[in-house]
This record gives sequence, C-alpha cells and structure tokens, in this order.
Amino acid sequence: MADDDTAILGAADERSTAPPAHPTDDPGPPQSGPAGGASRSPAASGAPAGRRLPRLVMAGLVLAALTLRPPITSLGALLEEVRDGLGMSGTVAGLLTSVPALCFAVFGVAAPRLARRWGPGTIVCAGLAAITLGIAVRPFAGGTGGFLAASAVALAGIAVSNVLIPVVIKAWFPDRVGPMTGLYTMALALGTSLAAALTVPMAGALGGSWRAGLAGWAVLAAVAVLPWLVVARQRGAAAGPPAGAAVRPEDAPVRITSSPTAWWLALFFGLQATAAYITMGWMPQIFRDAGVPAGTAGVLLALTMAVGVPLSFVVPRLAARMRHQGPMVVLLGLCGLVGEAGLWLAPAAGAWAWALLMGISNCAFTLALTMIGMRATSSAGVVKLSAFVQCVGYLLSIPGPLLVGTLYQHSGGWGLPIALMAGLMVPQIAMGVLAGRDRRIEDEA
Repeated sequence: MADDDTAILGAADERSTAPPAHPTDDPGPPQSGPAGGASRSPAASGAPAGRRLPRLVMAGLVLAALTLRPPITSLGALLEEVRDGLGMSGTVAGLLTSVPALCFAVFGVAAPRLARRWGPGTIVCAGLAAITLGIAVRPFAGGTGGFLAASAVALAGIAVSNVLIPVVIKAWFPDRVGPMTGLYTMALALGTSLAAALTVPMAGALGGSWRAGLAGWAVLAAVAVLPWLVVARQRGAAAGPPAGAAVRPEDAPVRITSSPTAWWLALFFGLQATAAYITMGWMPQIFRDAGVPAGTAGVLLALTMAVGVPLSFVVPRLAARMRHQGPMVVLLGLCGLVGEAGLWLAPAAGAWAWALLMGISNCAFTLALTMIGMRATSSAGVVKLSAFVQCVGYLLSIPGPLLVGTLYQHSGGWGLPIALMAGLMVPQIAMGVLAGRDRRIEDEA
C-alpha cells in the first residue's frame, strides 16, 4: 500500500524533464518542479479547459469535504428514531457507530491501488457517487441488515475519498498545499457541524420522518459529484509518476513496523479516533437521556464539531513550533477528561460547556495528522507512516463505540460508558506523549 501511495504522490514531485508516460494524453494538473514551483500547467499547455479546471477542482474539494461527514453525524442526531424504527438493539446501534472506522481501515487500503489504475480524480468521483447512493438508499433498505449494508456503501466512498483528496491537492496545487488543505479541513468540519445541527430540523420540515431527514443529505452528495465528473475526464489528473522516473535516495523504503514511534503514534491515533466516534455516535443520546430536546442535542453536537474549524488552523501551527508535542497532547486530553466528568455529573446543566470541551479534545485528530508529517524526514517515510498509523488506528477504534452501546443497554444508564470513555483517555495521553517526542522513524527503523 505504501509503495502505491509513494507512486501516486510522486506525480506532483517529479522533475519536469522526465519523459511522459503517454505523450498524447491530456497534460493534466500542474506538476511540481525540482524547487517546488509549478513546472507545467494545463493553461500553459494550451488546453482551453485548463484555465478553468483549477477553480473547478477547488470547488470540487470544498463540496466533497462538505459531503464526507454528514452520513455519520446525521445518524448520531437521529439515532434514537433509527433504533425505534428498525427495532435495533443497543448492541447493534453500537456496531453501527463502529462501522465507519472499519470501512475507513478496510476500503482505505484499496484506495492507492485503485488510484494508480484509474487516477485519483476518477476514484474520488466514484467515491462521491457511492456516498450519494448509500445515503439515499439506507433509510429505505427495509431492515437493520439493509441499513448497515447501504451505510457501508456510503462509508466505502468516504474511505477512498479521505485517502485520495490530499493526493489531488498535492497534484493540482503543489505550491498551495497548506492553504488548500486548510480550506479542505475547514469545509470538512463545517459539513460535520451542519449535519449535526440541521438533520433534526430537516426531518421535521420533511414531515417528521427520520428516513427523509437522513436521505435528504443525498442531494448535497449528488451536487458534489458534478465537478468531479469533469475532473475525472482529465486523464493526467494526479496520475502516477512518469514512466522511467527514478526513485530518489531520500524516498528509499522504510521498515515501518520496526519503529517504536510509529506504534506509539498508531495507538494514539486509534484511541483519539475511538473517542471521536463515541462522541459523534452517542453524545446526542447522552444529552437527550438527560432531558435535553433532540434539536438542542443536535446543535450541541454541531458545536463540538464546529470547534475544529478554527482550531484546525491553530493546532498545526503551534505543534510545528514545539520540539515535543507532549504538552499539547496533555492539554487536549485534560479537556476531554473534564468534559466527560461533566457529562456524568451534570449533563444537562453544563451541556454547552461539556460540548465545547469535547470539541477541543477532539482536535487530537488534527494533532495526530500534524505529528505524522513531523515524525518522518522522507516523503516515502511520511506516506508509509500515514498509511500505517491510519490503518492500525482505525482498526483499533472499532470496538469502542460497540462496547459503549453494549454497556448502555445492559446497565441502563451512562455511568459505565462514560467511565470507559474517561479510562481510554488516560492511555491516549500516554501514547500521545511518547509519540510527541522529537524522533524520526528513519532513525529508529
């Protein structure tokens, strides 16, 4: 998987003097020269559509980001209605909140190989189409099994898009990777918040049906497909590296499993993902069981997700200036512990404060992504570390939401589930402190 990733990412870094694989193909997106500048662009090649494509890709990135989280957070806002409508037990509901992590780990592995064959733009387009289909079908699939299967289709589309959109950014905007990634991350957090806040009101406006409230997000997903249909037609869009391109010495393979830092970072990623999916899947239900109205519970989840919009710009900047990111890990973890204590002791009375603190704690995701780039020196090392950390991390996060659902069903309250959440925060802090040390995997492997 990592070798495929390196091949795809190399498209934006190869020297402009390298011979093209298909001289007659469309020139595709801007390619990065040796110094990191644009060495060739569609507009410069004389392609009439090239002048418009970067703007279209930018619009596609924003629309895709807005689409990638509503299938998850919209379900959290209506989980009680979905359970009642489908006769779903608490254990099965917990399984449903674990499905995203499983799909991200399983289908994300296939994304680089698919992109190498057909190009990232085409696969992102197919992924968004799968999201549209899954969202539209799952409320009407006729039972728990059908609901889970259709959800898996949508989540498979999210998984491949998660992996490949950064590749598209690198290929089309090689000199604006930071700003475009920030735009993408901001839109991702915005889509998450909008789905949490608007799903319940939208269901009410559509006749009070939870099925219509969930299926309504398929409209946004369908709109997001449109610009990618044009991008997918550009055969050179972020395709693999030119034929005959040499592997650079700094991109030599790294034996990732020999690095302790890679394992600490994978464990940190998995524990923060566990906390995030428990929060997205169950926090609205915690508030509703405490007497908070359903609409307000959705807005509280939206607040938790919205905190990530500004902090997605702040956290990476601060982390990059620190030789050891451990203090930031501890600060985010303490916010989570205080928020979880509040959910246990006074969920309704301090609901807004607990939602805010949980949102700050969830920024451990942004910190983990930042540390992935800081714990390797070569591009091959970054790709391998990212693939390893996310695959192992998402697999580790699967049992958490399921266990919370089981504890909730059998205990009849939130004491034990919240105790589990707080208990997992302690090793998250410990793993994050170890991963935050100023080390490089190339020196350890």
